[in-house]
Amino acid sequence: MTEYRIEEDSMGPIKVPANAYYGAQTQRAVENFPISGWRLRLPLIHAMGMVKLGCGTANNDLERLTKTGEKPLSDEQVAAMLEACEEVASGKLDNEFPVDVFQTGSGTSSNMNVNEVISNRAMEILGGTLSKPKKADEKEIDPNDHVNMGQSTNDTFPTAIHVAVACEIKNRLLPALRRLADAFRQKGKEWDKIIKTGRTHLMDATPLRLGQEFSGFARQLELSADRAQLALEAVLELPVGGTAVGTGINAHPELGGRVAKFLAEKLKIPFVEAVNHFEANAQRDGLVSSHGHLRTIASTLFNVANNIRWIASGPRCGFAEVQLPSRQPGSSIMPGKVNPVMSESMMQVAARVMGNDQAIVISGASGGQFQLNIMMPMMGHTTLESIDLLASSCEAFVDFCVTDMKANEKHCGAGVEQSLSMCTSLTPLIGYKKAAEIAKKAHKSGKTVRQVCKEEKILDEETLKEALDPWRMTEPQA
Repeated sequence: MTEYRIEEDSMGPIKVPANAYYGAQTQRAVENFPISGWRLRLPLIHAMGMVKLGCGTANNDLERLTKTGEKPLSDEQVAAMLEACEEVASGKLDNEFPVDVFQTGSGTSSNMNVNEVISNRAMEILGGTLSKPKKADEKEIDPNDHVNMGQSTNDTFPTAIHVAVACEIKNRLLPALRRLADAFRQKGKEWDKIIKTGRTHLMDATPLRLGQEFSGFARQLELSADRAQLALEAVLELPVGGTAVGTGINAHPELGGRVAKFLAEKLKIPFVEAVNHFEANAQRDGLVSSHGHLRTIASTLFNVANNIRWIASGPRCGFAEVQLPSRQPGSSIMPGKVNPVMSESMMQVAARVMGNDQAIVISGASGGQFQLNIMMPMMGHTTLESIDLLASSCEAFVDFCVTDMKANEKHCGAGVEQSLSMCTSLTPLIGYKKAAEIAKKAHKSGKTVRQVCKEEKILDEETLKEALDPWRMTEPQA
């Protein structure tokens, strides 16, 4: 049987698991929100620890912790509190955050969860027990009065969301997108001499080189990385310092700026204090904007993955211009069948992220009134999910698809001469109307454009050879 201790908050006593670092308010949230079983994503928990560290450091530097309040903390107590903050930020206490994502819309339950964990862990560091200081006459390190000093959930929770999103974009998504871009760029160089049939509207078009096609994929990923950077920049303003409604009540006037500077230096990301705390507390437009860029990245990845799925179709009766690495059996009934599973995985990820964006947009537009948005836990969780999915999908696509992808030069070249769009290069020489007639005759007779031109002596041999040179068609001509 689970052992409990009795904790109290402003609503009275409640049973809390005996060994839990969290306290009464966290336990109430656990009981109130048995909704999804999804806890806040760990990057957000770690960011909350980092924000608490920044606030505690700033309050200590401003002598708010040691020289104000009913009974100020000692230097030793402050050091223990900051050490506990660092433990939350570094992931040492990850199991202590059980509150469901779908909780109070400001994130108060999770903010107090963090405050309680830091409070109790700090007292333990000092030799006390959970919820009790070492000495009977010593003031406890209080989750509200000390850990949450000069703060409100309404400014620190969205600050933590911004910090977590920026860190995950910087440390995970940007490297993953750039790595995928590099992988495509390398394939583009390797396959620059392979000519294939272009396709528009799924129909035959003029020739291009397989390397050129993959250079296009690489550029799409380069631009996606640029958009990820914009997504990061959209969350650089931090609401901390605005407290409950943006006025900064109970906070030192320098707190917001000091915390933003602390986080910028610590995390090597140029965070700044919000220009206007009323906007920063009430609106989540920066997060909406940030996720909008993630949606565009998802759209790009869907497109690239689907294109590769198409050009790899086969292996005998499709385009089969590239051969994908075999990752697993593709059918429970058709022996030997292998499917483009990495493309399909990425396309599902992209669809999920695009769906997530709708949730973020709705939450930003109508999730709050007056001075507070009340959809923040879901918005933070969902944005971090999107970043995680996009980054993981890009990494897997490089490792399990692009790196070992092979070009099928024979299949690429087989259809080039048969394409009716070969007549496009004749247009400057004989005009569009005449070239169209040749294409129609070739299609009706089953002959190539070259054969029809030779039979009808459209051009002399040397001019025709140059005009219908597939390689020449892959680049502009002076």
